[in-house]
Amino acid sequence: MSIIDKKAILNNLGLPEKELEELSNVCEHKIINKGDCFISAGQIPRKMAFVIKGLFRYVYSNENGNEFTKSIITENNFISSYSAMIHNSASYFSIEALEETEILEIDYLRWLEMKAKNSFWNIFLLQILEKAFCVKEKRERELLLLDAEKRYEIFIAEFPNLENRVSQQIIASYLGIQPESLSRIRRKFKT
Repeated sequence: MSIIDKKAILNNLGLPEKELEELSNVCEHKIINKGDCFISAGQIPRKMAFVIKGLFRYVYSNENGNEFTKSIITENNFISSYSAMIHNSASYFSIEALEETEILEIDYLRWLEMKAKNSFWNIFLLQILEKAFCVKEKRERELLLLDAEKRYEIFIAEFPNLENRVSQQIIASYLGIQPESLSRIRRKFKT
């Protein structure tokens, strides 16, 4: 992918021209196949990415093989196991492609060099982290205080048409319920 194409994609971020050029220079275009992981649990992450096309999920797995979907990441968002990356430690979760995806990957060391040279990137990072924090806080509140039906209703409103792209098993995992419970809730919503 040429720099011009990368710049066109990244232009959605509303960056000034100089910073748009800087970011496009450190990005590498990649395709990740459905079911493959961008980062695997146990891996020390050294990269992050901007999602151009496709879906990812952050997923925890326990020793019994049960999966717990922490979040679903759609197009035009960043993915990373950022806390593991900044602490140079193993990621607790995997970042799995739910369909064939297209990303712009950013090497963490190049990101750090870019931030050291231009303070703009610290402000940009703060905005990304603030957005992620707000999403995380909202999700925690929903999981702790709302019943499954209300969580499903919110899911449908926030992710229209995602049910056509993601398995019922993953949606149930995201909602914190069993697939059978999701089937009952879906039937109720259709009537």
